[in-house]
Amino acid sequence: MKLTFIFSFIYLNTINVSFATRVLYPYVTCGSIIKLVNEYYRVRLHSHDVKYGSGSGQQSVTGNENKEDTNSYWTVKGQHGEHCTRGKPIECGSVVRLEHLQTGKNLHSHLFSSPLSGNQEISAFGKNGEGDIGDNWTITCSGEFWERGVNVRFKHVDTDMWLSTSSRSYGRPISGQMEVVGVSRSDSSSHWHTADGIFIKPTDEKEMRHDEL
Repeated sequence: MKLTFIFSFIYLNTINVSFATRVLYPYVTCGSIIKLVNEYYRVRLHSHDVKYGSGSGQQSVTGNENKEDTNSYWTVKGQHGEHCTRGKPIECGSVVRLEHLQTGKNLHSHLFSSPLSGNQEISAFGKNGEGDIGDNWTITCSGEFWERGVNVRFKHVDTDMWLSTSSRSYGRPISGQMEVVGVSRSDSSSHWHTADGIFIKPTDEKEMRHDEL
């Protein structure tokens, strides 16, 4: 219900995901609602109201193969304590937060071990979009702005760990979903790109049109 309401509310201020609109509006902007696909394992960054049974005990974050699952939508926001301008393209090297659309918790990390591989735990934390500085991630990409459909990396500001996945999968109650972790060295499992979603139009459309750059 929450997802349907939000999608209906912002529909007139958004653009559809297609090749044509990626050319016309090629960048991820503040306020966009996206799915992130891991380049190596082809799973989507996912969360749900299931808590870890160890470590922090916070809401778990996983990689999900199901392309249609609405629990894989995340809202792009400014860093903790700051609000980015709705529709503003996200600059490479800037700090962002990703809020899980269904539960209102932010993508988070901290000095707890992940349950399966013993890497750094990745969780979803906070309430109604409010959390702490452990929600901050630096977006690493080439060029000036975060491009849609192009591989990027996320580095946790507090711990310098890269958002990644392990090769391990969970059993019940989230059978088959992959462990998402923080790692000290970035490799192919640390690359993510946007898939389907709702992308807010840039605040300055003329600035973002390829044919007018």
